[in-house]
Amino acid sequence: MKDPYLNSISANASDYPRGLYDCFPTFPLNENLISTGYKNLIKHIKKENHAGKRVFIIDGYNGVDWDHFQKLIALSLTSTELKVTWIDFQDCLKPEPDILRHIEGFLGGEDPLWGTHFPFGLEGFFNAKKVANARILATTAKEYEPNNLLIIYGVGSSLIEIWDTLWYIDIPKDIIQEKARNGRCHNIGNPVDMSFGYFYKRSYFVDWPALNRTKRKLLPDIDLLIDIQNEKNPASMRGDDFRNTLHILSEAPFRVRPWFYPGPWGGKFMQGHMGLDPDQLNFAWSFELLAPENGIVLESSEKYLEFTFDFLMFQENERVLGKKTAKRFQYEWPIRLDYLDTIDGGNLSTQCHPRPDFIRKNFGETITQDETYYISVAKEGARVYLGLKESSDPHEFKQALIDSHQNGNEVDIDKYVHSIEVDPHDLILIPNGTVHCSGEGNLVLEISATPYIFTFKIYDYLRRDLNGNLRHLNIERAFENIRLEHTEHFINNNYISKPKLISEGNGWKDYELYNRPETFYNIHRIEFDKEFSLHLKNRAFAMNLVEGREIKIETGGGHFARLALYETIIIPEAAKTIKVKNLSDVHSKIVYTYVRPSSLTTKLNNPIK
Repeated sequence: MKDPYLNSISANASDYPRGLYDCFPTFPLNENLISTGYKNLIKHIKKENHAGKRVFIIDGYNGVDWDHFQKLIALSLTSTELKVTWIDFQDCLKPEPDILRHIEGFLGGEDPLWGTHFPFGLEGFFNAKKVANARILATTAKEYEPNNLLIIYGVGSSLIEIWDTLWYIDIPKDIIQEKARNGRCHNIGNPVDMSFGYFYKRSYFVDWPALNRTKRKLLPDIDLLIDIQNEKNPASMRGDDFRNTLHILSEAPFRVRPWFYPGPWGGKFMQGHMGLDPDQLNFAWSFELLAPENGIVLESSEKYLEFTFDFLMFQENERVLGKKTAKRFQYEWPIRLDYLDTIDGGNLSTQCHPRPDFIRKNFGETITQDETYYISVAKEGARVYLGLKESSDPHEFKQALIDSHQNGNEVDIDKYVHSIEVDPHDLILIPNGTVHCSGEGNLVLEISATPYIFTFKIYDYLRRDLNGNLRHLNIERAFENIRLEHTEHFINNNYISKPKLISEGNGWKDYELYNRPETFYNIHRIEFDKEFSLHLKNRAFAMNLVEGREIKIETGGGHFARLALYETIIIPEAAKTIKVKNLSDVHSKIVYTYVRPSSLTTKLNNPIK
């Protein structure tokens, strides 16, 4: 394969050349809005102290190496005239057993998937008496003489509610997870090394929801935002500048920073086309647009600062989503896009996702994990598994799966699960409860509702994960959710997209690919030669260039961005209109998805059968 822009590739292809995909997209700002280094942080401290400020709070996300940060700040302060009293707010934490009693009802026992969203903030993690004493010290510090100050630092330190200056340290979720895998990050109040699975599950259901409530509350008051992913050279930005930037972002096209991860079934296409680490075994996932875990990178005067996507939604959710959609989804960006690469890899696990009532009752989610597979690239003969065969006996299928799980016997999945051969630009619909998986040989652009960990695997070909462990299955719970009526005839008649031309102009056509009551989002594809324009009509778009080279997207307000093949971008509702120009002479196709306005007043995730 010598052409990096081909969507259809031969069955024996093994070389995937580099394309134009940018793994580190940035949003450009005016000059000198971002600073770097500890010397800059000391300048902030000195300036604030000279202005009469004595009490500094440094709060932030779990995953920050607070000891390292404090030591480097303290070392830099030794060359100044300032005298600092330090309080490590982690000393105010409750004992670990007390914290576990507080949250145990939300952890779902030993199952690595099971849990329920924690509904409160950080207050319950801390000893009320110790926090009260810290507040007294902060009150006293207000009367310090010049050149004296009190710095209270650590997760939750803003709980004392008394400060002159508030800093907040942010850190990307992929960095947090990598640190946890290496034993450098633990759950709040738990200093003991636990398995990564436990760390992630507790973070997802308990720690991160509690931290996000604090983050949302503090956003209007942050005086300095710090990006600490480079621990030796942190980036920072004044709070007012940051909030102004969020307002600008809310009407401009922007990309989040994607991140990539290998897996036991992972492929090789992304590794080549996107220029990923060649020393990795493979890359299975690209998290293109996963709002709870992606960040946005700002660039100013060749300096970079990344912040988590949720900050934007906390401040500008109405401008990003539109008022009506924001009223329904609050601070959530509701549509997820990611890649699944099985080219020169293997079949995904056979799986299904929970029904709406099941996910609400058992996990505390507001919507379920409905999906679609858009086939971006496919080898000849590639397949997708979808629904049960008409001849399948569900009881026999379940018993075969249980026997395989208990005794290590292989299961002939083709005997029970329907499969279809797919080509590039096919769209396969996968409502909740539908048995499915991508077969080998596909680069799937997964367009789905944002919930993303609720996969009930029923068969994984007896494979082990990258740590050598058999992957966890959820056969019983899957069969509580599998829609047995979703068999091959029903699937072929309902869940294989049949594009419908809804609009056209000079050199462009807009096809509706998905508009059904099974979920709340629609999917379209525009095919064009030179340019086209769109009015957002109170909708926010997520877009992906699925064929072509590179395009330019410009809003009515004058904001613009470039988008290369297979890249994903968000167009906020406040952009109002966009003009898309083809930057090559190649016929191009762009997929866009949005929340269907009519879905905002109807039951969501409701299959027709």
